[in-house]
Parts: sequence; C-alpha cells; structure tokens
Amino acid sequence: MQTAGAALLGAALGLVPAAAHTAPPLDPDDASVSFLPTPQAVVDGMFDLAGVHPGDVLYDLGAGDGRILIAAATRFGIRAVGIEINPRMVEIARANVRRAGVEKLVEIRQGDVLEADLREASVVTLFLFPELNLKLRPRLRAQLRPGARIVSHRFDLGDWAADAQVTVNRYPLYLWKIRAR
Repeated sequence: MQTAGAALLGAALGLVPAAAHTAPPLDPDDASVSFLPTPQAVVDGMFDLAGVHPGDVLYDLGAGDGRILIAAATRFGIRAVGIEINPRMVEIARANVRRAGVEKLVEIRQGDVLEADLREASVVTLFLFPELNLKLRPRLRAQLRPGARIVSHRFDLGDWAADAQVTVNRYPLYLWKIRAR
C-alpha cells in the first residue's frame, strides 16, 4: 500500500534514506509485501496495550521501515527484531536503524514471517492482513512462551478471543496473552 505520497511523507519525517527515492518502487499490486506505516500514536498505543517494559524482547512481524523496532529500542532500551520479506524495505529499515543509532539493540532480518523463529520474543507486534494473521496462529501458539504478548494493529486473529481491545485514532488494537499449555 506504499504510495508516492507515503514515500514523500516518510522522507519528510526522516524515515526513508535519500537513496530510496531512486530505488525501484514497491509493487502496489503485491499484497504480500505491501507497506502502510503505523502512525506514532498507534505505535505508542500498541506498547501501552502490551505493557512493554525493560527486559522484553520485541519482534515486529512485517517490520516495514523499522519504526516500531526503533521506537521500542529508544523508549524502553530493549532488544527488538524485525522480520520483513521485502528486500527494499529491509534496506530502508536498516538505514533507519543506523540513523537512529540503535543498531546494537535492533536487528532487521529478511525473511518470511511464517518461517521465523519467534521463541525469543516476549512481545510480538503485527500489522498484517487478516489472512496472514490466521496463518501465523500455529507458529505463535507453538513458539511463544507463556506470558508472551501479541498485539495487532487493525486486524484480529480470527476466532482467538482477544484479552483486551482498545481504539487509538479510530484504529482497533488487539492484545492476546499466551497461556500455559
């Protein structure tokens, strides 16, 4: 869902390296790698809902430009790992991490979220399409430890009942806590 306007807005906010303007654009027809940035107020709301705190390890699935990871590292001083399938977005996110000076805390991995090792995560953030959220459920259930929190922007996890739901700037946020098996 990346548009020229969104790219220019990102550049104005300092989130897209100057070199990104000459790179091939993201394919807007490829729904599996779309990028729609999460507004900062929503990022903050996700952190608040999940109760993110020092000592957590946050994984952002579909990391986009890295903004959630950078915010987690700067606000809480925590380790944050982003999984992003689109090589161009990986490049942009890594540049943003360097620019923010948090490369010792933030790692951007190029890969498929459906194949990612999530066992280290105590918090997982999502802003993915509903179909992908549903496909992720078995991996989340199998790999996350009891007490881990999942927070999703806009889209739920199907018939998994959320432990909490809030609205920030008209966008629903959902929270699930992993229970002991």
